[in-house]
This record gives sequence, structure tokens and C-alpha cells, in this order.
Amino acid sequence: MRSGLSATGSASCRFAHYFVVCGVDTETGLEPDDGAGEGFEQSPIRRSFKSKVLVHYPESTDRNPFNKDAVNMLCMPRGLSFRTQADRLDPQFHSFTMSFDDGTRSYGFVHTFYEEVTGAQIITAMQTLYQMHHVEHHSASSVSSPSSSMDSLVSSLDESDAESLAGVSACFGCAGSFDPARDTLYVSKAICLLTPLPFLQAARQFLSQLHQAVTSHTAPPLPIESYIHNILYEVPLPPPGRSLRFHGVQGPIVCQRPGPGELPLGEYPLGEAFSLLGVDNMVQLITCVLLETQVLLCSQDYQRLMTVAEGVTTLLFPFQWQHIYLPIVSAPLHHLLDAPVPFLLGIQRREGAQRSSLHLPHEANLCFVDIDNRCVEAPEDLPVFPEQTELIQELSEVLLRFGLPPQGGVITKPATASPRMSSLVLEDLMEDRRNGNLGGEELAVLERLQALARRCGEEKMSDGGKTLGHVFEEEEEELKAAKLNVQLREVFAGRFAAMFGRYEEFVIHSALDLDSWLSNREGTFSFDKGSFLSVQPASHLHFLSHFLETSMFSSFVDGKVISRWADREPLQQLFDSRLERERLYDTDTEDSRNCRYRKCTTVFESAQVIERRLMKADHTAIHPHLLDMKIGQGRHQPGYFPKLQADVLAQGQNTNKWSGRVTASRRTDLKRSTVTEHSGVDNEQRQKHTFARKNLRQSKLLDPSLRAVTQTHREFAEWLLSECRLKTKRMLMERMGKESVELGQGEANITGLQENTLIHGLCDLLERTWGHGLQLKQGKSALWSHLLHYQAARGKTETPAESPALELVFHIYCCSFRFIQTMSEGLSEVGQARAWIHLALEKKMLSQHLKELLTNQQLLRQLYKPHAFLLCEEEREQFLFHLLSLNTVDYLCFTRVFTSITFQLNISFGLCIPYRVVIIPMKKLSIAMATVDPWVLSTLQLGQENSGLLAKCLIDCVMVYNEITGHTYKFPCGRWLGKGVGDGSLERVLIGQLVSPGGEEDAGRWTGTPPELASPSQSVRAVLGSLGSRIQEDMREAANNLVKHFHKPEQERGNLTVLLCGEGGLVLSLEKFLLHGFKSNRLFQRNVFVWDFVEKSVVSMETADQMGDLHGSTLTKGPPCDLLCHYVNAINASPRNIGKEGKFQLLVCLGIRDRLLSHWLPLLAECHLTARTYEEGALLRDRAAVHSLSRILHTLNEFAITLETALVKGVDL
Repeated sequence: MRSGLSATGSASCRFAHYFVVCGVDTETGLEPDDGAGEGFEQSPIRRSFKSKVLVHYPESTDRNPFNKDAVNMLCMPRGLSFRTQADRLDPQFHSFTMSFDDGTRSYGFVHTFYEEVTGAQIITAMQTLYQMHHVEHHSASSVSSPSSSMDSLVSSLDESDAESLAGVSACFGCAGSFDPARDTLYVSKAICLLTPLPFLQAARQFLSQLHQAVTSHTAPPLPIESYIHNILYEVPLPPPGRSLRFHGVQGPIVCQRPGPGELPLGEYPLGEAFSLLGVDNMVQLITCVLLETQVLLCSQDYQRLMTVAEGVTTLLFPFQWQHIYLPIVSAPLHHLLDAPVPFLLGIQRREGAQRSSLHLPHEANLCFVDIDNRCVEAPEDLPVFPEQTELIQELSEVLLRFGLPPQGGVITKPATASPRMSSLVLEDLMEDRRNGNLGGEELAVLERLQALARRCGEEKMSDGGKTLGHVFEEEEEELKAAKLNVQLREVFAGRFAAMFGRYEEFVIHSALDLDSWLSNREGTFSFDKGSFLSVQPASHLHFLSHFLETSMFSSFVDGKVISRWADREPLQQLFDSRLERERLYDTDTEDSRNCRYRKCTTVFESAQVIERRLMKADHTAIHPHLLDMKIGQGRHQPGYFPKLQADVLAQGQNTNKWSGRVTASRRTDLKRSTVTEHSGVDNEQRQKHTFARKNLRQSKLLDPSLRAVTQTHREFAEWLLSECRLKTKRMLMERMGKESVELGQGEANITGLQENTLIHGLCDLLERTWGHGLQLKQGKSALWSHLLHYQAARGKTETPAESPALELVFHIYCCSFRFIQTMSEGLSEVGQARAWIHLALEKKMLSQHLKELLTNQQLLRQLYKPHAFLLCEEEREQFLFHLLSLNTVDYLCFTRVFTSITFQLNISFGLCIPYRVVIIPMKKLSIAMATVDPWVLSTLQLGQENSGLLAKCLIDCVMVYNEITGHTYKFPCGRWLGKGVGDGSLERVLIGQLVSPGGEEDAGRWTGTPPELASPSQSVRAVLGSLGSRIQEDMREAANNLVKHFHKPEQERGNLTVLLCGEGGLVLSLEKFLLHGFKSNRLFQRNVFVWDFVEKSVVSMETADQMGDLHGSTLTKGPPCDLLCHYVNAINASPRNIGKEGKFQLLVCLGIRDRLLSHWLPLLAECHLTARTYEEGALLRDRAAVHSLSRILHTLNEFAITLETALVKGVDL
């Protein structure tokens, strides 16, 4: 049922807030637009001039005060444009958005057209400017011409002004010329509609019809003021879940508004955005926006900037962009490109301008989007969106259903329009007449339209109007675009629901009330990120770990926490309700870490709801009507937008007889729903939180005045300092909470992943800090550019250090910088800067190095603008102080992250890693040599030359010092090297530990891969009296550590060699098991080696097999037995002297790698030598213990184990 609606109440429930006209002010004349960046070499007809807001109605509203300068700048970003009849005068449309300090937005829709200049003052001014330009240009050409002589120059200077201008007419008629005698001058004018919600199509149609009525030779049925008054004061916002029809000058216009359970309103055509960029680029752009990189859009068309920006932000549901958002940045606001905070900005690219001509201080974490050339330049190491391939495939299927190519390009339009859509306009008007909703004037208009349709059919309407077929086709395209929009948005909403369907389980509610939560906000964790990541698929972790650190996710979680004391925000309430509905119908209990990609199932249902609303309007607004205007007002003058009558537009008039149709209760409900959707829940607690989390005043960003710009950059500096304080605090809390975790044997966690994410965020912060106010840069990295300039300046002016301490700091800085430079073949400028930060952080010298970098004040003033953060002395010192706090914890970020790069460079480019190795013997009898693996010193291979009469040595330990990172590693040994002593080994593989500066043996911290373990010592052989239960427990623990190792994400796994061969590893645990109850000849203190027993057992098996007699043993001959014999013989045949311990270690490692160890243990237990070699109570003679150990080892068969080269020792099996 249809009902008439009006909006004569509060402005918050009106369809539009303001109607604005911008153009040339005939009273002030022409003022050059200095901010446009145009030179005087251009013809005046091609220059930009300042525009003015000529009129706007109403004067102001309660919730949204009118910002005249901002609206003028966004309505005409390039100022006034002049044209002549020789130029194209096509009208243009674009939109814009303005953000307010409370997070709400207002949308502007602008129809720009050219109007003939009638003012003599403007025409004369343009003529004068052109004559001056022609004389200057002609004089410059004459002076620069090689054929010109001094005589001709003198003669030209003697001519009168009239004669000198006589040749001006010779250039008239060419491009950019102007002759008032033969040319007609046109100037741009803009009419704008400001609305609280993005009603793109409705506003566009209204403004287009308004302009067509102005340019038509036939006067519109009513004065223009009637239609403007109607849209401002009498057309309400559609109720949620309903559609509304209101009337423009030439016909009805339909708009709709989603219901409570639907996605928020989003009318910007996503199909066009995907066609402009392609699916792959759009997904990459959305990934950049989700991770809050700096995004810069570039296009010649302002509306393309808005289409892409609004399209991307509407796909973020349920999250919201929290930072600077200006899809259209005019020239006076280009200083915002210096903003050291995440932003989403759009700039117009001038025709012919190249990418290199843009001076962008921030490029390390910048996503540059060239819309016109379908190009997206994403930052380095950008994480991949979870299940990106499947997502792209689903999006492509949606686009193909609507005839759009997934790779982008030309839009395929249908040949014919839908019959039922073709009859919508006239059919609905007829129904309005039957329902009595049309008055006398409206009936006359309807009759004229019907007669015109019958008379013209598909022929063109008069006065430049469109054919009815074209109108119907446009309406069909709008319906198609709306359906495509909601389907694409449902796909992304389904993705986020799949990724964050259980987010509520990880929200931490620790505060008793809102005030206490706000007061302790910085020191409170509201979301258990570690537990959340631990249940996610491994392929999602890289993206999710970065996304959980963004402001949009933090704001989302904060909203959930605050919902305990206040109403939930509309977007979060909608998302939660969708999750609850999905849980009711979802019976799949599949583990979230192994869940399969599921396509969205609500795309068609959502599209049908939109179609039903647009096909049949639920409500009809009051029709435009005559206003109380004086005689002579509102006179139609074709081609000129009339001077509007302020007395009838300044405020609403309740004079129409249908204006009282809407009931008081209905008006109250409408107002309540409008406020809820538009600005969220309006209560004191939520407002307190909203202003607490907003640091940048969005409304001030649009002020181009020098004072406002200075204040804005001051706020940027405060933002950087606050962000540094929060990041360093978060890094300290995260690191200190995990100090005791041994990464080699610790519990399965995502500590390393989170730590890498936080350090990546620190690198991004430093890049943005060094890019603020930068005016001279080399490459994409602002920090690395500064390092290069500093090094060059230091080389030119070598000055003595003030003290030995400062000299040492500078020496360490130079060593680090030069070493990173040697990695240049494998890293970009951004990568080199990150490597330098990682290395300085690991050496605990980051704050000192940056302080050294900032000592050259002359260089700083040369590189940076006065408002740069690095020139704010007080903030800079606090910034360095916060970074200094990171020295209280140990980081191995450089060793972990850049080891693979440097190792490859070591092979490919001969890069030498400087180590100093000291071998500490207990009893020196000969000389030994050591070889180490690059960077990650988890293992060290120690070899004996075996030369001299006494080629034997007892090694206590080996100390290794890395001169790049400053780390010292200790490799305990405590065993002999040499033939005829110990186990006769000439080489050993040692397990090392990282020693803290100044610490003792037990005060070390392990590197990223090896935990705090020592090499096996002689003490492990004194186990004959050990308890069997303790040994079995050690065996289970060693196997359990291996299982947990492989269940961790790959980037979180420790070092496998440590778990196999280190203290408490599988090899030593199995050795203890086999030594338990072993009979040995203790009279001569002969060492006991398990390898002796294994070797004899293999000989016994081979002998028994050859004789065909197993002496009554239960041992059965088969492949496991053959393989055991083969492996033992191959190890014995190796030419390397690895000793008996080394041989047993190699057998265990090969057996666990090839999934044979669990079969070999029962063979050894059943061998007839076991009864003679072991005591009766030995574990190997306990069938239950052997069976239990065999089952434990069998669980390791499901893992693919790769051994280090040092462990295999050249044995190829």
C-alpha cells in the first residue's frame, strides 16, 4: 500500500540537507586560482580561476552546519573553467564525500555545466588577460628567435600599444584564443545536492532533469524553486526496507533503502569499479585497504575516483575505514600527501602527466592505483587475502552473469530493455492518479507525457530530451547495477563471516564499567589474538596477523566490548545477527583450520529483495507544487540557471494540501530509524568512546588556510608520537610475556608470527615518520634515502667525534650500513631499510643509530619542510626515547627474517659473513678446525686434522662471535676428538646456544631456531641405575616435541636438528632407553656404546640368515630386518670417521626420516643377543615397554622429516 510522505520536520529525516550553486562571482570578478599549479604560459582560456558558492539553501541545519569553503572546493576541485563555442561543452557529473569528527559522512552530488557569460566585466577581463598573454608570448618568441636582430627589437619597442596589439587578431581562431567579436565565452557552473546517505542514482537524475529544464526552450511545468523546495523540505528519507518515489522536473525518481537485516546502503556501481581495474587488482586493492596501507587513487575523472573509493569501502563490511578519507583532493590540499598516517586519497591526473612527475614522500607502504591505466602498485611483501584464488573465481562468476569481463574492460550492455521495466514510469503515474495522489497540475503533466509517448513512440523528444526507450533502458541498467552491487557485497560479507565467525569467543571482557575500561584502554588487551590465530588455517595467518593490528579491527572489537554498557553500533549488530542466523542453519562441525571454501548462498536472495523494492515503490513523496512567490519571480530564461528566490527556499513551507498525510507516529518512527542508521546510537557513553579514539579532526582537513595546514601537521606529529608510544609498549608487553618460551621445544604458538608483524609495523612507522615533510628523496624508501644522504654528507665533511663513546656508535653504525649495502643485489630500497632496522633492533642500537642520523641539522633542513616531524625537536626526542625502551628485550629479528636472503647471496655473490671462532680445549694435543652454517648457528661441525704424533684433543667448547649482529654462541662439547680415544671420532656435530652479553653459561638466550640445549656429554652414559619410568617419560617427551613441531605453522617451527640430536632429543632419549640394564665390563672402565650392540646384532642376524637358523628366537626375517642390516653396513662403510656415537645418531636420524625406526626396535628386542647383553630388568627386555615405544615412534611416520646435510654425513640411502 502506498502512502504520501513528507519531510517537513527535522533535517535529519530529509532526503537532502542542502542545495548549492557554485560558479563565478560577477561582483568580485576573476581571481586566479594559485593552488591549481598552473603556469602563466597557458592561455587564460585554459587557466583555472577561483569559484564561489553563489547560493545555498537552507542557511544551515542542526546536525550538519554548512562548510562553504569545503563544499566549494569539492564541487569545483579545479576551480572555474572557461570555454568557447569551439570547445566541447558537455555537462559533467561527479560526487564527493565529507567526513565529520564523529565518524559520520555527508555526500555531495554535483552536476557541472557551461553557461554563457553575459557580464561585460568578465568578458573584458578575459580579453585583457588574453592580450597580455599574447604579447608576452610573442615577445618571448621574438627574443628567443635566432633570426631576430637588435634593429627589429628596437623597432618593435617604438611601436604604440595599439600597433603592438594589431597582430593579436592573427592568432584568433586557434586553440586557446578568445575574440569577443567572434567568440562566445562560456564558464562552468555547478549545482550540488548534499544528502546524508549515498543516493547516487536519485540525486544524479534530479540534478540532470533540473539542468535539462533550464536549458530547454520550453518552460518547466513549475518554477525551478518548486522542485528545489520539494527535494529539500518535502521529500523524506525512505523508511528502512522501503522504496520511495519522488518527482523531478521531467518525471518520477525512485530510491530505496535497505532494511534492518540487509547490507547498508551502497549505490556506487561496483560493476564499474571492477570493470575499471579488473578482479585481481580490486582484490589486491581491498587487501591494501584492509591492512591500512596508504592508498592513493589517480584518474582524470573525478567520478572514477569516487566510484573506486566508495566501492572499496562498502566492501569492508562489517569493518570501517578509520583514517583520512578524501577520494577527491584538490590542489590546495595536496599537502595531505605528506600525511604520515594511513589514508585513502584521490587526485586528478592532468592529461599527459606521467607517474614519475608525482612527488610522493611515502612510497614504502603506498598502494598507488592508476585507474585509467588499470594498474595497481601494491607495497612489497603484501600478504595474500585468505583463499584469494577461490574468492577471485567466485567474483568472476558473479560478474560474468551480468555480462562483465572479470579482467576489466568494456561493459557489455543488453540489446533491449525489460518490458515490465519499460512500463514502470507511466504505469506508476497512472496508479498515482487512480489513488488520488495527483493534483490538477500533475494530471496535466501526466496527460502531456501520455500524449507524447503515443505521438513520438521511440522518436526523440524535443528540447534535447531522451527517447522513452532510452529512459527505460537507463532504468533497467540501474536495476542491474543495484543487483550486481548487492551480490558482490554479499560475497565479501560471506568471506568475513567465514573468517571471523567465532570472533566473539576471543573478545576479552576485563573491565567492570566503561569508565574504567576507557581509563586503562592502552594497557588492556580486548582480543586474544594468539588464541584466535592458533585456530586459523596456516595459509591465512600472514594476512590475519597483520589485520588484527589495524585500527579498523581494534575499533570493531572495542565496539563489541562497549556493547556491554551501550547499544551496539548498527554495522556490528547486523554482522552479529548474520552470524547467529548462520549458526542456526550451519550443521558442519569441520575444524576451522581445515575448512573448505564455501560460496555465498545469499546473493540471489538479496538481489531479489532489491528488485522488488525498485520495481514497485512503497511510498510516494509529496509532489512539487506552486510556492508563495511574487508575480514575476521564477521566470524561465533558456540556457541560464535562474537566480533563485531566497525568500521561498530559505525555510520549508507547509502550504501543500498533501503535506499532512504522514501521521505523527510515522514521522517519529522515521526520524528514529534515520538517526540510528546515519549516526549510530546517540548516547553519552558511545560519544565518549568515539571522541576518545579519534585523534585527527576530519573537518579541519578540508581547510587549505596556512593556519589550518600548520595545525593539521602538528596533529600529525602528535599522532606519530602516540603511535610510537603504543607500538613500543605493545612490543615490550608481547616480548616480555614470551621471554621464557623456548622456540625449539616450546608449546605450539604464534609468538614469532606476531612478533614479526609488530616489527613490520615498526618499520612502517619509521618509514612514515621519515617521509613526513620530505622534499628530497632517492628511491621509494624515505629512511634509506636519508641514510644515503647522511653517509654522503659524512664522507664529504669528516669531523672528529666528540667522545670515544660517540665514535664507537658511529663505527657500529657504519659497519651495519655498509653490510646492508652489500645485500643490495637481493633487496630493494625498502627492503634494505627494513633489513637495517631489523639489524639495529637486534643489536639494541636502533635508537642510537637514529639519533646519530639526526645529528646533522643542516642536512635535515635541506631534506625536509619546516613542518616535518624530524624538525620538531621535543617530539623527536620523545620518539627516540620510546625506541630506546626496546633495548630492554632481546630480538633476533634480523637473524630470523634475513638469513635466507643472505645465505643465497653468500652462494651467488660470494658474500662473507665475518665470524670469529675460538676453540677452548680441556687438554690441547693438536689443532682442530671448525665450520659453521651461515647466520643460524644451531649446529656446528667440528673436525680434527688427525696429524702429528698425538693427534688427539679433548674439547671443552667452541665459542663463535658474529661480528655483524654482535652475538656470541657457545657450543659445549666435553668429548675427545681423535682415533683411539673416546669413540674414535674425528668430527662431531655440536648444538649451540646464544650467550647474553656479560652472561654466564646458564644466562644465555637461544636463537630463533635452537633452544637452550647442550651437546651430549659423557654423563649420559651413567644410566645403568636409572629408573626405567623416567627414561620412558623422557622418550615420550622427545617424541611429543617432534609432534608439536610439525603441528606448528611452518614459520613458527623451531630447529628440527635440536629436537633430534640435542639434550632431551630423540637420539639421546633412545640411547638412554637402550643403555638401561646394559651389561658392561666395568673393571677396566671401558665406555659403553650402543653402537656396539647394534653392530653385533646385525652380524648375528646376517649369520643366522645365512645358516638358516635363528637359534629358537622369535625374530622373523623380512624387509625391516634386511633394511636394518643394509643401513648399518652402509654407515660402517662410510669413509668419514664419525665415531660410534655419530654412527648411532646417523642410524636414528635416517630411521626416523625413512619411517623405519618403529620397526627396528622390536627386531633388536627379539634378537638372541639381547638376553645375554642386558640385565633381566632392562627396558629392552620388557615387551610392554618396547611395544609402547614402538607405538610412540610409529606416530612420527606421518611427518615428512628433512635432515640437515651435517647430520647425513654423506651417507646416501
